[in-house]
Amino acid sequence: MFTLSSTALLGLALFTAPVEATERAPLPTCEAGTRYIELTADTPSKTAEVCIRPELSLTLFFDAKLVSVDVEGQERFRRVKLVDDTLTLVASEALHDGERVLVTVYFEDGAAPTSATFVLVVHPSQAERQVEVSRHERTVAEQQARAEAQRCREEKARLQAECSGQGGLMGLIVNRWLGKKGVVARELKAVTSRPGDPLAAWKVISYRAVGPDGRGRVAVEMELFNWGTVTWTPSGAALVGSKHEELTGLTVWPLEPIPPGKSKRIVVELNAAESEARGTFTLKLWAAEAGAEGLALGGVTFP
Repeated sequence: MFTLSSTALLGLALFTAPVEATERAPLPTCEAGTRYIELTADTPSKTAEVCIRPELSLTLFFDAKLVSVDVEGQERFRRVKLVDDTLTLVASEALHDGERVLVTVYFEDGAAPTSATFVLVVHPSQAERQVEVSRHERTVAEQQARAEAQRCREEKARLQAECSGQGGLMGLIVNRWLGKKGVVARELKAVTSRPGDPLAAWKVISYRAVGPDGRGRVAVEMELFNWGTVTWTPSGAALVGSKHEELTGLTVWPLEPIPPGKSKRIVVELNAAESEARGTFTLKLWAAEAGAEGLALGGVTFP
């Protein structure tokens, strides 16, 4: 029989208080590198969503000068700077994961479309730092190149998902992630979670394996109990440091649903050299279900 920590019990007491349920759309897919958005003269069928994170700058480049910009809740942004054809935005910590903010820009030349609206989505770990926006149609060659690049990104994501299984000791040895010291473990008794998080974490253990050339792996193992009323399925994770630095590329296993009132052992793993993943981190886990809250587990350290 498992025993919840005092922190988890406090969170449970707060969570069981009546809370008005709100619908939330699923998080968008964030693009690495430069994002390209093409506008048309017709009313767009879907407003483009752009991933942001607090304290990280987002720069949007346009192919024409802008005359003004409207930012919903601008007081929650630390920086909103419009210069000619460039808009720079830096969100503050007042914006939280999953929030959506409307931004509308107005073009100076009066050509169609005369304005463009974007939805900035606060993502738990990812951010698109540079976006180029064009009102001119691409050539056939450009469209084909963009389509091919998108197919490559999707194929990469598929292969990463297929290769995310456990490789055992052979995988550690072959990849030179395991040295003479073996795997060092640390029981984390001081981890914290936010009141209202849908999951309680206990029996949290962190691991580190370092190979002969300094390469290695780190992992966090935990039991997650779903005290909510809906199924919760992990879909991704990130480690965020005290200075907002992030460690991404984590593998989460298994990506299986946790029904209400049930628990499941979850492991997250990351490539990390001997000098990396040092200090204290917040482990963020988010769900596959639309509208589901994520888990933020503070006080995570590695041996």
